[in-house]
Amino acid sequence: MATHFQVRINCAEKMYAAQAAQAAFDLVDSIEARLSRFRSNSDIARIGDLAPGEKMRLSEPAFACLQIVERMEQATQGAFCATPTALTSQRSLPEWSLLPNEQSILCISGQLQFDLGAIGKGFALDRIAELLCKWDCRSFLLIAGGSSVLAGDPPADSPGWSCGLGEDAASYRFILTHASLSGSGLAVQGPHILDPRNGRPASRQMRAWALADTAAESDALSTACMVLSEPALEEILAQNRSWLSFLETGEGYRAIGRRVLPIQS
Repeated sequence: MATHFQVRINCAEKMYAAQAAQAAFDLVDSIEARLSRFRSNSDIARIGDLAPGEKMRLSEPAFACLQIVERMEQATQGAFCATPTALTSQRSLPEWSLLPNEQSILCISGQLQFDLGAIGKGFALDRIAELLCKWDCRSFLLIAGGSSVLAGDPPADSPGWSCGLGEDAASYRFILTHASLSGSGLAVQGPHILDPRNGRPASRQMRAWALADTAAESDALSTACMVLSEPALEEILAQNRSWLSFLETGEGYRAIGRRVLPIQS
């Protein structure tokens, strides 16, 4: 994932909250060891060694994350994909399948060059949220790299967590509870997002944000927004009413979708 994580917990017991936060950071380290393609012994890196017809048993986090990948690829009609970088060295996307009874992945064709950068940090935030709830720390705001946030229960005497599109001083802000907001764009890293349907750099949008119930969903959706036409995006969001997207325009952001959020004045 190669990004910075923040854990903000609203709790009267500061020492207990600090212990819970440390447990969250330990969990992130554990997840990164399984999902990072930059670690040669991670599940995701070792998947790349599979030949067509071979399979490999996965750790629980890697298998669970790839299940979400599979679901989001279908929900976005292929606009989100975890293997688009394979098109830089292969003529077509590799094919793969999960084997739930074996907690394994099967390589069907090509080389499985996974990059979970567009969903891994969101998956980690969701797992942190589950952990904090077990610690009974349910009022939290989790941040990954500044481009993904996940809100839990609101702080005391507040309707929710104030989250904006962009920097901390962003004027377009929402009050979030039990939801995640993620952003994708070209301003920082340039044309690094590939359209998995043709292998070309994304060029439809300069920046897009997406809101969903989980951070993994909002991460994947914001990436898909970068390559989808507006009619295709509207069709996808019409089928998923808990999702909402924001496309950058010359005058700010335009919302697409039917979910309603409280806007902070």
